[in-house]
Amino acid sequence: MATFLTDLFTSIFTPGPTPTLLAATNVSFAALQLVFLVLLILTYSIHFIVLSLLCGGLWWSINWFAAELETAKRIEKEKKNERETEQSDQHERRRRERSVEDSGTETEGGEGRGMGEERRRVTRTTLQPEDVEGEVRKRRSLGSSTGDLSTDSEWDKVEEADTQR
Repeated sequence: MATFLTDLFTSIFTPGPTPTLLAATNVSFAALQLVFLVLLILTYSIHFIVLSLLCGGLWWSINWFAAELETAKRIEKEKKNERETEQSDQHERRRRERSVEDSGTETEGGEGRGMGEERRRVTRTTLQPEDVEGEVRKRRSLGSSTGDLSTDSEWDKVEEADTQR
């Protein structure tokens, strides 16, 4: 009993539904249902039937939610294992490909240098700006694009118009 209470106390701070917490929840709801049954027999009040139905619905939903969390954990663990297996397979394939390339008859500086040059050439062509002809484009300023932002020169024009009147 002491270990159950200790486990219950520590399960409060553990994320997710723990078996100890679920057992305590189920025992509590069963005791509450028993109390509602005894009160129904003693008082013949329909209120205890309604409360018992509400309690039963809540009890079922808590157990359903805990089962869904366990299912989600299991699926996530399977996906993680699949990803790890796939990654290790890819690493193994890459290692084999490297060992095959290294053990070939090519010289060390032969084809590898050509591939690097090709990559640099592709990178250079893809990183070039669109206007290569030396044409300089002026960027739009915020004031000219929106029209409702004013500048000091616009205020000067307004003041000149007022002084001319």
